[in-house]
Amino acid sequence: MRKYIVAGNWKMNSTLQEGMGLAQSLSEMLKDKTPQCDVVIGVPFTHLASIVDAIDTSRIGVASQNIADKASGAFTGEVSAAMVASTGAKYAIIGHSERRTYYHETSSTLKAKVELALANGLTPIFCIGEVLAEREADTHFEVVETQLNEALFDLSAGDFSRLVIAYEPVWAIGTGKTATAAQAQEMHAFIRRVISAKYGKEIAGNTSILYGGSCNAGNAKELFANPDVDGGLIGGASLSVANFLPIIEAF
Repeated sequence: MRKYIVAGNWKMNSTLQEGMGLAQSLSEMLKDKTPQCDVVIGVPFTHLASIVDAIDTSRIGVASQNIADKASGAFTGEVSAAMVASTGAKYAIIGHSERRTYYHETSSTLKAKVELALANGLTPIFCIGEVLAEREADTHFEVVETQLNEALFDLSAGDFSRLVIAYEPVWAIGTGKTATAAQAQEMHAFIRRVISAKYGKEIAGNTSILYGGSCNAGNAKELFANPDVDGGLIGGASLSVANFLPIIEAF
């Protein structure tokens, strides 16, 4: 059955102490509530173990923002999927547009990361999406389909069914341009059709597809009302309980 999910991505923000305070405040605010969605927070590597120990992880899932594309070895500074899993985190964000853009992560790299995440019991939140030039060239559907095909479509149906997909219209993040709820639904429906063509209607229907394009308290309800939008991957708004909670409550 498809899950609704609101996942926060803190990016490179907060010291350990600040992050602990934010996570504990969110946990306290949700203590007496029954959200209609799963809640996940993607925190810096330095925070993972401490935050897992400090909150009720049956109510808030914890994600790393990345993992290495190698299992172990002489890769100074890298953090493996096994290391992340050992902290008690249950998710890993993979292929975020910032990783693709700034660190030149390729489909083959991301494919390896997904496989390692799954092998270590982590749920990948796999990000896809087009940049402004691709949207303006009207190649956005082709770009997204290629990203899915190259990184994910060698997975077995069983393994694919363990993934969460996050669509990021990169052209609508920090550019002054805005993606409408209708544009979000159009792409999410397309993604579900592509998945259906590969893995069948049942798996496509059960795949959670999150929207990652400047979702906030003001537009979350409209976005989440779309039949193929199953929640959001939230950036800046997840750094404040006051801003994040209304998005959680938008379902």
